[in-house]
Amino acid sequence: MNNSASEHNFIYSESEDEDAVKEISKAEDDGNGSDSSKHSNDNRQQSKPSSVTPAWPQSYRQSIDLYGSVLSPNISILGTSSLSRLGSSFLLSSLTRRQTPEILPSVAKPLLQTVEDGEKPKGRRSSPSLLSPIPSRKPSSRKSAKASHGFPATRQCSYGQAVVNGLNVLCGVGILSTPYAVKEGGWVGLSILMIFAVLSYYTGILLRQCLDSQPGLETYPDIGQAAFGTVGRFAISIILYVELYACCVEYIILETDNLSSLFPNAHLSLGGYELNSHHLFALLSTLVILPTVWLQDLSVLSYISVGGVVASILAVICLFWVGLVDKVGIHSKGSTLNLTTLPVAIGLYGFCYSGHAVFPNIYTSMAKPSQYPAVLLASFCICTSMYVGVAVLGYTMFGESTASQFTLNMPQDLVASKIALWTTVVNPFTKYALTMMPVAMSVEELIPSNHKKSRMYAILIRTALVISTLVVGLSIPFFGLVMALIGSLLTMLVALILPCACFLSISRGSVTRFQGCLCILIITVAVISSAFGTYSALSQIVQNLN
Repeated sequence: MNNSASEHNFIYSESEDEDAVKEISKAEDDGNGSDSSKHSNDNRQQSKPSSVTPAWPQSYRQSIDLYGSVLSPNISILGTSSLSRLGSSFLLSSLTRRQTPEILPSVAKPLLQTVEDGEKPKGRRSSPSLLSPIPSRKPSSRKSAKASHGFPATRQCSYGQAVVNGLNVLCGVGILSTPYAVKEGGWVGLSILMIFAVLSYYTGILLRQCLDSQPGLETYPDIGQAAFGTVGRFAISIILYVELYACCVEYIILETDNLSSLFPNAHLSLGGYELNSHHLFALLSTLVILPTVWLQDLSVLSYISVGGVVASILAVICLFWVGLVDKVGIHSKGSTLNLTTLPVAIGLYGFCYSGHAVFPNIYTSMAKPSQYPAVLLASFCICTSMYVGVAVLGYTMFGESTASQFTLNMPQDLVASKIALWTTVVNPFTKYALTMMPVAMSVEELIPSNHKKSRMYAILIRTALVISTLVVGLSIPFFGLVMALIGSLLTMLVALILPCACFLSISRGSVTRFQGCLCILIITVAVISSAFGTYSALSQIVQNLN
C-alpha cells in the first residue's frame, strides 16, 4: 500500500476536527433554541480534558475495535465510493473514532492501515451532516459528546449489531470443550457454568459503571488506570495481551488436532528428520497464517471473521444432527461428580466467558448505551444455552471417551461430521491475525521513534510472535488443559476479579453494602477457583509432558 497515498487519504489536520466540533455545536444550537444555554453549559463541561491521560498501550482501542466488532448492515448509507471500499470492515465503534497522530504518535502510521484510520475523516469530509447532534448528557457520564481524543464520538451500533458483537466475542472455541468439561467435572459440575454466566454478566455491568464514573474512559486499560493509576493500566493491559496470545496458541493446537484427525497418516521427511502428522500440520498451519499477520489492511479478514459465530452455530447443528438424525446414540449416562478433575472443568467453564476485554468497546460504540444490559443479557443467554446444549448432548453421546474437542469424537464417515471438522479448521485462519493484532501493535509501540516508520520492524515482530505460538503449541499440545489454564489463570482475573476490584476502587465512598459484599464474594469465589484450577491444569500438563 502506498504510504503517501495513505497519508493523503487518512490523516487530517487538527483544524478539521475542530471544524467538525463547531458543526456539532452549531447543529445543537439550531435544533434546540430555548435550551441553547443549557447545551452550552453541557458542552463546556464535556470539553474538559479527560481525567485519564493515555499511556501504553495507546493502540488498544484501535486494535480491539477491529478484533471484536462485526459489520454494520447499514454502513452503505455513508455513501462515498471510498467508504464503500472500506465498508468491508467489521468496525462499528471505530467508524467515527480515530487515533490522531498527536495522541497516538507511535501508531500514526501503523503496519495495519485499519479502516479506523480512514472512515471517520472520510465521513466528516464527504458528508458533515453524518455527525448528527448528540443529546446533552451529564458531565460525569461516559456518554459524552466528545471523546477523549478531542473530536465528536458518534455512536453507530444498534441493539442487534451489539448483540452480534457480543456473540462474536463470547461464542468461540470454548464451545468445543464443554462436553469435555462435563466429563472432567461430572454432571454436578455443569452448574458451575451457570454460576459463572451469572457472575460474568454482573461484572460486565460493573464495567459499564466504571466507564460512566468519569469522562474519557473508553477501554479496559482506561478503567485500570482510573482505579489503580499507571500500574493498574500496565497490569491489566499485560494480562489482556497474554490472554490474546494464549488464544493464538490454542488456534495452532486446534488446527493441528483437527487436521491430524482428518489426515492421520500424513508425514514428511526433511533431511533425515521425520515429521509426523501432528508436527507437519502445525508447521503448515503456521506458514498459511503467517502472511495474514503481515497485511496492512485486515478489513477482508475482519469481514470473514464474522463467520466465527456462524462456524460455532454450524458445528453445534452438526453435532445435534449426528446425535439425533444420524442416531449415533447415547453410550453413557456419565458420572455425577468427579472431584479430582473438577478444577480442570472450572477452568474450561471459565474460559467460555472471556469476552470482558471487548465489553467496554461494545458499550462505547452503542447508539443507545441504555440498552447495554439487555445486549449483555441476550448474548449471555444465547451463548449459555448453546454451551449447555452442546455439553449435555456431547457428553451423553461420547461418555468417558469424550475428547478435548467434540469434533474429534464425531464419526468421520458422516457428512455432518466432515462439515463440522472443516468448519472448525477454516475458522482459526481468519481469527488468528485479528487476535494477534492487539498484541503486535502494543509491542510495535515500544519500537524506538526513529524506527517506527519502517515496516520491516513490524514484520519481524509479527513473524517472531507467530513462530513463538508455534513453538509453544508444539511444546504443550494439550488443547483442553491449555484452555483450562487460560480460563483459571487469566479469564478469572479479566472477567471476575479485576472488574470487581476496579469498581470498588473507582466507586469507593458510594458503594452500597450489598454491592460491596457481592463484589467481595465474587472476588473470593474467583480467587479460590483460579487457585485450584491453575494448580490442577499445570500439574496435569507437567504430568503429560513427563
